[in-house]
Amino acid sequence: MTDRSPFETDMLTLTRYVMERGRQAKGTGELTQLLNSMLTAIKAISSAVRKAGLANLYGIAGSVNVTGDEVKKLDVLSNSLVINMLQSSYSTCVLVSEENKEAIITAKDKRGKYVVCFDPLDGSSNIDCLASIGTIFAIYRKTSEDEPSEKDALQPGRNIVAAGYALYGSATLVALSTGQGVDLFMLDPALGEFVLVEKEVKIKKKGKIYSLNEGYAKYFDAATTEYVQKKKFPEVSEESLRQWQGG
Repeated sequence: MTDRSPFETDMLTLTRYVMERGRQAKGTGELTQLLNSMLTAIKAISSAVRKAGLANLYGIAGSVNVTGDEVKKLDVLSNSLVINMLQSSYSTCVLVSEENKEAIITAKDKRGKYVVCFDPLDGSSNIDCLASIGTIFAIYRKTSEDEPSEKDALQPGRNIVAAGYALYGSATLVALSTGQGVDLFMLDPALGEFVLVEKEVKIKKKGKIYSLNEGYAKYFDAATTEYVQKKKFPEVSEESLRQWQGG
């Protein structure tokens, strides 16, 4: 019987993953700096979320964001964390946050070539009932030589160079893509690092569940309305109906 160490000695952490992808791309290292800074912000938000009750971070901060939602205290904290960490990475020029009406332009002495669009605390209306919340971000490369402005963020999704989502639940998980599939990483609190748990995640070609916000149903176009209706009320043969009814 061979002895096995309880610790992994060659784990693929998210920091290592980002550095390896950056080296493969033979880039300048700016995207690596940017992603590592975003991960630091995510770790800090994760810590704040878990301490929210003790630190009196629940509740309303007394203002309304650009989409009309009442701003929670954790929203304000998370937004500041992401903005400060991204600007200190020396790799961004424009930041677009759901919590800010205007685009944030990075100071000249800290500018890089990337544009980051993010929601620092998605699902914040769930904070007080302890449901899952998260952080969404997408990264674009600035394509113009002009002075940075919000126009630099108005690019099609196919131009995204990296995107991810952090989920703060029973554990903290990050789903990340740099254009070569989606990989999942879980935060190990003992290490303070995200560790790879699943590679190349894919949606099943056909599932049994559909999910959407029907509160906006009146804004659906005709095709979407028809599709949802058919999913909710599928045509069933008489034989299938008898089997379902147990007859």
